[in-house]
Amino acid sequence: MGKVIVQQFVTLDGVMQGPGDPDEFEHGGWQKPYVCEDHLTYIVQQANEAEALLLGRKTYEGFAAAWPAATGMRGLADRMNAMPKYVVSSTLSLATWNAALIHGDAADEVAKLKQQLTGDLLVVGSRRLAQTLMEHHLVDEYRIWVHPVVLGSGERIFLEGSRPFSLNLASVRTTSAGAVILTYQS
Repeated sequence: MGKVIVQQFVTLDGVMQGPGDPDEFEHGGWQKPYVCEDHLTYIVQQANEAEALLLGRKTYEGFAAAWPAATGMRGLADRMNAMPKYVVSSTLSLATWNAALIHGDAADEVAKLKQQLTGDLLVVGSRRLAQTLMEHHLVDEYRIWVHPVVLGSGERIFLEGSRPFSLNLASVRTTSAGAVILTYQS
C-alpha cells in the first residue's frame, strides 16, 4: 500500500500560496531567495523516492505548462516529466504530461489509489486537495518546508477551524539558505 505524502513550502506565518509564482498573488515568488543547492538536493531525493505525483487541477496546469520544457537540475526535470501523475479535477476532460484524471469523490478515489500503489504519492502544492485529504485522514506524512519570511496574508495549508490533530516528528533538516524541513508522520 502506498503512502500519501503532502509536501508544502510555507512561510513562517504559514502561507503556502505562490511560493514560486510572482503572478499568483501580491506576495507570490516569496520562496526564490531561499532556493539553494541543499534545496535542490532534497527535492531531487523526494522526487526519486515517490512513485507518482498527486495534484490538484491548478497545480497540475502550472506544472504541465512549465516542466515539459525543463532540463537538467540534477535529473529533476527528467524525473518530473517521466513520473506518473494523478490529477484530481471536476473540470478537466483531458490530461497530458503522463497524467491520469481522477473524477468523482477525491477522498474515495485517493483511498482506492493508495491501496493499488506500492510506492508513495507525493502531493505538491494543491492546497484544496491537500486539505480534503487531511479532512479524510488520508495523509500519512507531511513534509513542511518552513521559510524564514513572514507575509501577513495569503492562503494557508492548515485552515482556521480545521479539526485538531497531532503528528509525530520524524525528522528535521535545514538548508544553507535558512529553510527548515519538518517531516511529520500521522
